[in-house]
Amino acid sequence: MAGARRGAGTAALVARGAYEALRRTRPGGRAVWERKNHAGRTVDLCSGPAAALGTAAGIGTAPGLPARHRAAGSLAVLVAAACGAYDDVAGAGDPRRGFRAHLGALRRGEVTSGTVKLAGIGAAGLAAGMVLEERPLDRALAAVVIAGSAHLVNLLDVRPGRAAAAVIALGAGGLLRGGAARGVCAAPVAAATVLAADDLGERTMLGDTGAHALGAGLGVAVVAANGRAGLAFHAAVLTAVALVADARNPQSG
Repeated sequence: MAGARRGAGTAALVARGAYEALRRTRPGGRAVWERKNHAGRTVDLCSGPAAALGTAAGIGTAPGLPARHRAAGSLAVLVAAACGAYDDVAGAGDPRRGFRAHLGALRRGEVTSGTVKLAGIGAAGLAAGMVLEERPLDRALAAVVIAGSAHLVNLLDVRPGRAAAAVIALGAGGLLRGGAARGVCAAPVAAATVLAADDLGERTMLGDTGAHALGAGLGVAVVAANGRAGLAFHAAVLTAVALVADARNPQSG
């Protein structure tokens, strides 16, 4: 419990500090950081990198957390964030969303930023799964869970505060489980919590950077808490959610 609290404290401090620093400096100019939200209001993307840095720092420094969980968690979060950041910037003017749109473009020989993001986060999930699990099937299931969790949180990032609230709610189960799952889960929950008010107040948005990072952190916590049967169940649910969301709204993701 003490280790989880310290990891959460680190995540909260780093996330809030990075957010305030980015809002002051806006490296690269305002055009890089500003977007219109669903209501047409101008918001910044500063909470995305802040959430990623806070989550990675919280997992990577949590006392008592096994080394493989610290390594896998930090890796998955940072790579997912980097892939999301690439899509936030390179895909800003691309209206195509969803698996079908990006895979259709790939069949035509075009590599979209969304395709790069999907491949990168999938690879990060597999790499983290290889660190966390020993058997090939378990590694594959872990990869699906981590990538699927990242995608799920991103699907929810369509209204102010919704993705952050989902991370807090979904993470509550991991905090109750104890062990490595609690230590991993504390970081994304804490990072989301300290940024939620600004997100809800429509001053900032997580974007792909923050949503994927927070989701990947939750995914690693799910892997830490479950054996093969649990991993298979979560992988099946996350895959079904992704397919249904893509079928109902091809512009999602």
